[in-house]
Amino acid sequence: MTSHAVNATEELAAFLRARRERLDPLALGLPLRRQARRTPGLRREEVAELAGVSVDYIVRLEQGRGLRPSADVVEGLARALRLAPAERAYLFDLAQQRPRNADKPATTPAPPLAQLVTDLSPLPAMLMNHRYDILAWNREMTGLLLNFDTLPAARRNAMWLCLMHPDMREFYVDRERVVREGIAHLRAAWAAHPEDRELTDLIAEFIARDEDFARWWAEQDINVNGRGKKMMRHPDVGLITVNFEVLMPLQDPDQRLLIFRAADDRSRSALDRLRTR
Repeated sequence: MTSHAVNATEELAAFLRARRERLDPLALGLPLRRQARRTPGLRREEVAELAGVSVDYIVRLEQGRGLRPSADVVEGLARALRLAPAERAYLFDLAQQRPRNADKPATTPAPPLAQLVTDLSPLPAMLMNHRYDILAWNREMTGLLLNFDTLPAARRNAMWLCLMHPDMREFYVDRERVVREGIAHLRAAWAAHPEDRELTDLIAEFIARDEDFARWWAEQDINVNGRGKKMMRHPDVGLITVNFEVLMPLQDPDQRLLIFRAADDRSRSALDRLRTR
């Protein structure tokens, strides 16, 4: 993470090794070998057979020797390694086998989406780009989280706030899960936007300043979670549990609309109290 661009070759090598080592040969129905396994997971020979490529090719990929696998090879590797959909997309991005968006990352909200954020009141809502920069929000979201207007534009980033802002570090009850999900999203965004220097620098800052982030980033988890539940400790109204939904507009796929809804009656009452303050 010292350079200003994704080193796709090294990341591809590390990702393939990590995913090979996590697989259980017995779960895949592979025959037991008399020779004890020195490393966890599958052998390179087994991955090569499952993917339909040579063992030497797998070795060179895992050693980061500058290969650029074809789309068919990437598909074979994804199948052999039993990759989840988000992991499969990540592998295709690393192999540079998906078309790139030549447009620069969104730094301002599309006007119709900014208006939609306002119109979603009384539901807390905000608009972000792929690196979690907060582009637009309504007053219900500021009442629930914090007043984004008081922050420098460079610090209006959901992950930075969760990791670095003193009022937000203990805000989420299950902070580890929230941060891990954010890391998994950022890793996918990092591979999909290798030209985004601001994202690379942001990740490097998180790795340098937060030990948990650095440790969890190294685990190579990939996921794009667009729906779930979060529990928050609000300083004024106590515990609030929300269901969240993340929507990606077809017209502006780099922008993400986050909407919170109360998950229970207690939380609905708490949000009502915040709204009437």
